[in-house]
Amino acid sequence: MKLLTAEQFFQQKQNLTDQTNYRNVDSAVLDIIADVQKSGDNALVKLTEKFDGVLLDELAVSEEEFLEAEKSVSEEFKQAIRTAKENILTFHANQTEQSWFINQPGGITLGQKVTPMERVGVYIPGGKASYPSTVLMNVIPAQLAGVKEITITTPPNSDGKVSPYVLAAAKEAGVDTVYKVGGAQAVAALAYGTETIKKVFKIVGPGNAYVARAKKWVFGDVAIDMIAGPSEICIVADETAPPNFVAADLLSQAEHDEDARPILITTSNEVAEAVQAAAYEQAEQRERKDIIQKSLSTNGRIVLADTLAEAIATANDIAPEHLQLMINEPFENLATITNAGAIFIGNYSPEALGDYAAGPNHTLPTSGTAAFSSPLGVYDFVKKSSVIHYPHQALASISKDITTLADAEGLSAHSYSIHIRKDEEDDA
Repeated sequence: MKLLTAEQFFQQKQNLTDQTNYRNVDSAVLDIIADVQKSGDNALVKLTEKFDGVLLDELAVSEEEFLEAEKSVSEEFKQAIRTAKENILTFHANQTEQSWFINQPGGITLGQKVTPMERVGVYIPGGKASYPSTVLMNVIPAQLAGVKEITITTPPNSDGKVSPYVLAAAKEAGVDTVYKVGGAQAVAALAYGTETIKKVFKIVGPGNAYVARAKKWVFGDVAIDMIAGPSEICIVADETAPPNFVAADLLSQAEHDEDARPILITTSNEVAEAVQAAAYEQAEQRERKDIIQKSLSTNGRIVLADTLAEAIATANDIAPEHLQLMINEPFENLATITNAGAIFIGNYSPEALGDYAAGPNHTLPTSGTAAFSSPLGVYDFVKKSSVIHYPHQALASISKDITTLADAEGLSAHSYSIHIRKDEEDDA
């Protein structure tokens, strides 16, 4: 991990921004999307064989496969999933919104009608890890919003099966429509539909660069949650932070993939040096040490700040996906945090707590987008319609203002649509 001053970090911060040239990825993604649009299921079978090395007889996970998965996972895992589910439900239930209406003088009614989306697609990554927690984080808010049809797509393993942990989580969440399709081809199938997979109205869930770029290219034909970049963690620590805790939390994100971004900002030279040593020592003991070490060496940063205010200002500038405040009296500084996807307060609120069981969503804005966007929530699965009702006399009372504005904009048909109602009144 590179040790920098806050000033040096600001100068080099651009290097941490994703500057990948996506030209080759986009070219491949657009070809895949076109192939799925043209050939439907046949394209999905062909592309799954090409990229996953599996020739599928059926795209959908069968009931027998669900039963097999349920038998293969431990009771301990099932209980952990149930605990996480309850906490996620409890937290997200507070995000539900209701339609509302206001009555104004003259019989005017105005309001907002909240309607759930009809069909949603959830992408669950495969490959380097299995993500049953992501099933819960994406499915539960959609269910609370009132979405009736939820479809999961996820890449198959080399044996043509889906991770039993993912299937057990899907079953616990009440979803039994799972397709063994991953990558850009899954995004295309959800966006445009095939003979087997229904077109959805929104696609959510993380994925690799091909999934992210596919979501970018289908956006507009379908809604998406976000274009997620590499996972990132930023820890603001002072002299009270336990270095071993800090190092462990940095590694918890570094193990996601080589492009993950673990950053420590500290006001203590001693903590900086201790964390740097502990991070590499702990990395040697982790199963995914090669990934961790690459992440630490390429994107890992330890930033020395002169003051806590400077440390927090640096964190706000990063606008991280995950922000941990491992400082004395963190609640007193919470109001100064303006940009973060999720904020973890104190030495015993590690990022992994939020990933799995605390309740708040772990689908979070990355790559600095926390400066203007929010975690996935129930609000992502509803649409809102304005409701307007003016009776005859109420329209007449405001008609002059409407026609004046319409005429000023040169939109005479707008103006006429008001005049014709007034003319009808005059004729009567």
